[in-house]
Amino acid sequence: MCRTRHATRSHVWIAVLIAAALTVTGLGSSAVAGVPTAAGVTERADTMATGDTPEYRPAYHFSPARNWMNDPNGLVYFKGVYHLFFQYNPLGDTWGNMSWGHATSTDLVNWQQQPVAIPFDANEGVFSGSAVVDVTNSSGFGTAENPPMVAIYTSAYTAASGRDGIQAQSLAYSTDEGRTWTKYAGNPVLDIGSREFRDPKVFWYEPAKEWRMVAVIATEHTVTIWRSANLKDWTRLSDFGPRNATGGGWECPDLFPLAVDGDPANVKWVMLVSLNPGGIAGGSGTQYFVGFDGTTFTPDGPATYEPPNGTVLQGFESGYAGWSPTGDAFGSQPATGTFPGQQQVSGYVGDRLVNSFLGGDAPQGELTSPTFRIDQRYLNFLIGGGRHPAVPGATQGDPGGTVFEDFERLDPTTHLPAGWTATGDFVGYGATPSTLPNHQGANVLDTCVVPDKCDSATGTFVSPEFTVSQRYVNLLVAGGDHPLGTSGPTVVELVVDGRVVGSVSGNSSGEMDWRWIDAATAMGQRARIVVRDDNTSGNWGHLMVDDIRFSDSPAGPRDTQTTVNLVVGGQVVRTATGSDSDSLDWASWDLADLQGQDARIRIVDHSSGGWGHVLADQFMLASAPAKNGTERADWLDFGRDNYAGVTFNGLPMEQRVLIAWMNNWQYANDVPTSPWRGQMTMPRQLSLVTTADGIRLRQVPVPAISAAETNRAKVQAKVRRAAAGERATGQDAVIAKLEVRVALGAASEAGVVVRRSADGSVGTRIGVRSDGTLVVDRRRSGNVTFNPTFPSVEAAPVRIVDGEVRFTAYLDRSSVEVLAADGTVSITDLIYPPATATGLATYSEGGAAKAVDVKVVPLSP
Repeated sequence: MCRTRHATRSHVWIAVLIAAALTVTGLGSSAVAGVPTAAGVTERADTMATGDTPEYRPAYHFSPARNWMNDPNGLVYFKGVYHLFFQYNPLGDTWGNMSWGHATSTDLVNWQQQPVAIPFDANEGVFSGSAVVDVTNSSGFGTAENPPMVAIYTSAYTAASGRDGIQAQSLAYSTDEGRTWTKYAGNPVLDIGSREFRDPKVFWYEPAKEWRMVAVIATEHTVTIWRSANLKDWTRLSDFGPRNATGGGWECPDLFPLAVDGDPANVKWVMLVSLNPGGIAGGSGTQYFVGFDGTTFTPDGPATYEPPNGTVLQGFESGYAGWSPTGDAFGSQPATGTFPGQQQVSGYVGDRLVNSFLGGDAPQGELTSPTFRIDQRYLNFLIGGGRHPAVPGATQGDPGGTVFEDFERLDPTTHLPAGWTATGDFVGYGATPSTLPNHQGANVLDTCVVPDKCDSATGTFVSPEFTVSQRYVNLLVAGGDHPLGTSGPTVVELVVDGRVVGSVSGNSSGEMDWRWIDAATAMGQRARIVVRDDNTSGNWGHLMVDDIRFSDSPAGPRDTQTTVNLVVGGQVVRTATGSDSDSLDWASWDLADLQGQDARIRIVDHSSGGWGHVLADQFMLASAPAKNGTERADWLDFGRDNYAGVTFNGLPMEQRVLIAWMNNWQYANDVPTSPWRGQMTMPRQLSLVTTADGIRLRQVPVPAISAAETNRAKVQAKVRRAAAGERATGQDAVIAKLEVRVALGAASEAGVVVRRSADGSVGTRIGVRSDGTLVVDRRRSGNVTFNPTFPSVEAAPVRIVDGEVRFTAYLDRSSVEVLAADGTVSITDLIYPPATATGLATYSEGGAAKAVDVKVVPLSP
């Protein structure tokens, strides 16, 4: 299943069967009865009840009637019907209980939600995969007259199965056109004993007249290719990767042929690979490769990247050669590759590199270069390892102070220190032994202690009263970053007379770090510490606390950096970090402002937690920058919300249609929709076209989107000489297609503002910059406060021709999808404006735009 796992340490899988169909049209309306499940749960039927958000319900993008949805699975066309299976939680609106939901359509716009197809059970979660129609009945699950529909999915095994955490590929089949499903008794059909082997996409490979599968070994950034004659017995043919973007785990691959420029004599293969994190816009994203062959995929272009030529300062082939190590992380000489217990190290040059995994993640230290003179503009180097940046004000060692509670002396009945109490689900539970990185002593107070309710348990732990005599409450915290004031906080509060005078949340990590609460307003008063967990999201919905201290100074965050730093005049002037990967990639620093100065390189490992090591190699001064894999990659979409996209089986090559999950794992569990959470992108037809930059993937809406256009002749607006600032056009556009032409003139940036409020305080900008950048700015698009990573500006490269750029934007109630450069550039973003924000404006910055023309075409699916 395409998702980054969180560090919840307890989970229960309860079998569930959905017994009735859910009906959802393309307009998002619903006529749904309560749906009883085998577990005795009844899903809510009223989609317009208090707390629901109909103003965000998409009109022509699929969303479930209720509950959580993520990746599209098993896209298949059969007997005139498009089948969309998807990752689904039948029991809640956050990730969990992964099953295959099901919806059908005859036009890819208006959808009928069906009963849950393949439910999770006590032994397995049903993660991502694909579906085929076995027309020759090679599997034996049906007959030649009634061929079976076969689903190939990842079994995510639970503790109850005896194989906790293992991922393997399994089958289920249907002989009634996808209405009911049976899991194959011989599952799994493909098992390599891995915890990161998932997301099988199976397709018919006509040249060999057999089945092919692509699946990922996620953390190795590898796509494996397999063959089978019967869908049950699989032989490994080849591997592809790592290549280009490797800033996160590789997931949800797809492999398919397309004719270049529609020429059937010139067919190439396209490999899609999603990754999280490491997307071009941050968080989730999808890259693609164009190449040859469905047996051993070979992408176009050189097999390896060659950086610009330069002067090598250090390649570590002759030892450290003047570089000075301290601590015990780097040893006395460079590494020769991968250390025991480490994931496979790749991407370095020659035979040796810096690798601080010596002895595992626990050791710490530094490695410092001799002084050198900066005499070229760029410093290029290879870096890998943990994503632990340097944090201003961070410190190492014990911060001092008076210990109030360290959770080492516990009552054997309450499992809490003397005077502490618990409420809610936490009654009877308390501190437990822990191996969390950076905690003190043996025990940690952890809200993930209630059996089978790690993230769903709620309640408080409350300290005895004390008199506040020092200004700061310092404490070690890990777990959910859900501050007070959000729905479902995970916080530590300082409470005086029932009033919260200060609070602190977690860090969305399992690594404990110092935080502080300013108690200045409570000095001399009686107070309590309250550890509150009201979060049930499954997205770090728990909190860990240790070593509460009182001090006259705040404890700085713990210095856990795994970095490469440039030091000039004793100050760090440049810094870089790995991307939680043991595959090294290029980084580049622009040193234009530092020419002629003396500098040192300092490689720092101050982390003992997960990915608590750093890799480095091949430091070179050069006249041009090296490009990292993210910069070298071709991206399916430059937005934040286009992930895990896969294409339909059962369609001819010239009708290759893709649907993706319109969301991002950075905030997916927090998006402000109810009673559902999750929607799909607009279905897009793919083709390969020749451009000035080479062969590129082109995306256009499926015909049903164009068929929904209305009133084409009555909605055009032209703004000549658009002055700096925003100018309302007097038009409304909520569910619509916008055709936009921007003639920049003297403007540094110009475009349109969509879903704009009457006072201009709300609006999403879509425009073009004079440097050839298409931008979508959603920082004031409406509700942007539910997660700190949501407010953002997305950017994509476009060509300015004769001073102009044209693009098309497709608006729905909670999304914008922008296509430019004849469909070879795409930006997809979620937005959550109020229902009253329906206006449209033009804007210009840095001067007057020559023209901004916009044609609004309402869509009525």
